[in-house]
Amino acid sequence: MQAAATIKMTNLEQIKEAIAAKMDSASFTSWIAPLQFDICGDNLILTAQNQFSADFIGSVHQNVLSSVAAQFGLNVSLCVRGVTATTTSIANDNNVQAYAPVKTAQVTTSTGFDSFVCCDENAFVLSACKKIAAGSVSFSPLFIYGASGCGKSLLTDCIESSANGRTVKMSGGQFVAEFTRSLHDRTIFAFKDFCRNCDTFILDDVQALAGKRATCEEFAQLVMDLRAAGKNIVLTANVAPNNLNGFDRRLQSLLASGLVADVAAPNTNVKRVMLMRSGVSSDVAEAISARIAGDGHLVGGVAMKIKTYTELMGQTVTMDVAQHLLADTLQKAKTPIAMVKSMCEKLGVAYDAVCGKGRCRAVVLARQMMMAVLKEATNLSLTEIGRVCGDRDHATVVYAISQIEKLKNTDLVLAAQINQLVADCK
Repeated sequence: MQAAATIKMTNLEQIKEAIAAKMDSASFTSWIAPLQFDICGDNLILTAQNQFSADFIGSVHQNVLSSVAAQFGLNVSLCVRGVTATTTSIANDNNVQAYAPVKTAQVTTSTGFDSFVCCDENAFVLSACKKIAAGSVSFSPLFIYGASGCGKSLLTDCIESSANGRTVKMSGGQFVAEFTRSLHDRTIFAFKDFCRNCDTFILDDVQALAGKRATCEEFAQLVMDLRAAGKNIVLTANVAPNNLNGFDRRLQSLLASGLVADVAAPNTNVKRVMLMRSGVSSDVAEAISARIAGDGHLVGGVAMKIKTYTELMGQTVTMDVAQHLLADTLQKAKTPIAMVKSMCEKLGVAYDAVCGKGRCRAVVLARQMMMAVLKEATNLSLTEIGRVCGDRDHATVVYAISQIEKLKNTDLVLAAQINQLVADCK
């Protein structure tokens, strides 16, 4: 009896080694290793911890398992561990401990898409978010990217509050922590079930997964499973998928396989509306909106400061009070020279070269762009613009502006760059 048991265990180890040789290590560790192996007659019986695991392994890894079993003269049978089955505790056994996410205190002020103040640049991404909240879409995953404070998290809150069916929403850091905790608590399969048992899955700040190989592998498999099941996926990050650091090319390609849309920073009108919605008087909001950086978090902080001052002091915040109260936040009025120096930094040219006699192609183009921007963003006369850009005469300024106008009609990248410089100068 003991000799037979030893031979059986040896065969099982050989079968496991043969399967591992035909699969990548991550898939074997996540899916095959936790299975209970047994041989009964001519059958290799593989027992999974839950039905989801059995279904997934049967659909994805059936060919590998069958080919290896055939080498040993066996057939493969997949089954699910019952409640009364063996009580031996093994890794990832959901019968040992069920998974439940750690509850975190989250303050969500969004009551729907009306809470997102939309500008023309963000109309497309807002429409995509409304579509995905209304039901199943064909462009999943929706990947939203933009700088901090442009409204990515607010959009995900709007989707969560408006979406039909069950929604699972996590931050990137929370996903990493929950995945690690489920491995430690041996509830990884229950964690997988929790993430997949939804109609809409939202992950905010994908860049938090950077450099964490095991977490990225699990996340990639999650995205593929959800998409195959026709579920909606919404992802956000601070940069586009191809610019994510710490992600391999395969995962970058997967994240970019759906709809990729950027969110523009709040413009002056959006900031004014945000301030007025927070209770700031219209005249004060109108006056200070142009002097606040394009960051939604900063606008919210300004509104909170004004509201708190009104409640504590019992006084209405006038423009004079606002300037004193927000002296550390409001930007000072930009001088033309300061604008030129700022544009030099953004265009990667030296200020001395722009205002000097340099005639190289890059410097000339940058100088012409600055003249066109100053013409559109300020009330300076052409003579004053020429003086700021190195004492150029009136005719030079006219020629530079006309050249840029021609280039804008054919070069969309340059046109977008000009528009951004104009917005920064206003």
